[in-house]
Amino acid sequence: MKEISYKRLWKLLIDKDLKKKDLATVAGVSQSSVAKMSRGETISMDVILKICTALDCDIGDVCEAIPEK
Repeated sequence: MKEISYKRLWKLLIDKDLKKKDLATVAGVSQSSVAKMSRGETISMDVILKICTALDCDIGDVCEAIPEK
């Protein structure tokens, strides 16, 4: 089974000079969703799509499936 990685999103935020708390505001998602992503937990596709819309990027720019360790 694979697990989800949001490293691409964190790099994108750095490139756009945004912090995680800014992401919640800009994308209109909850702080708890951002916290879940920080812990590598899954979130709904709706949240991912809101982030993609707010940051003008594709799903692959936000997350990726990686093999479990």
